[in-house]
Amino acid sequence: MNTDPVTLERRIAARPETIFSFFTDRDKWLSWMGQDGTFDFTPGGAYRTTITGENVAEGRFVEIDPPKRLVFTWGWLDSELAVPPGSTTVEITLEPDAGGTLLRLVHSGLPTPQACAAHKEGWIHYTDRLTTLCEGGNPGHDSWS
Repeated sequence: MNTDPVTLERRIAARPETIFSFFTDRDKWLSWMGQDGTFDFTPGGAYRTTITGENVAEGRFVEIDPPKRLVFTWGWLDSELAVPPGSTTVEITLEPDAGGTLLRLVHSGLPTPQACAAHKEGWIHYTDRLTTLCEGGNPGHDSWS
């Protein structure tokens, strides 16, 4: 079944370099999304991260073009959403914008409308946390973990 990609845009009052660092540094990544994880931030490098207690995401970095573009595959171990590790693609683009950066996230390859809805909800939640951090705030404890 073909589904439209999940697309999300966010204006963030921070430089692209600042935002990009939250996608390519383990501790910074885990400050906005996830409890633990291992990351090889190189093209072809694998990652595995525990997002919440029972939700583990896995994939590979496909493209890393600092500070403007990052592409990685995405999927879940043992999920009811039928999104196996590495089966979908997340593209992050960062464009300088007046007063900051326009972040655009496109998550493609999701198999069902239910998987799209769940991932859209998740990306909204986590980009809210990312935005708070990049703008110098503290998102606090992740209510989903």
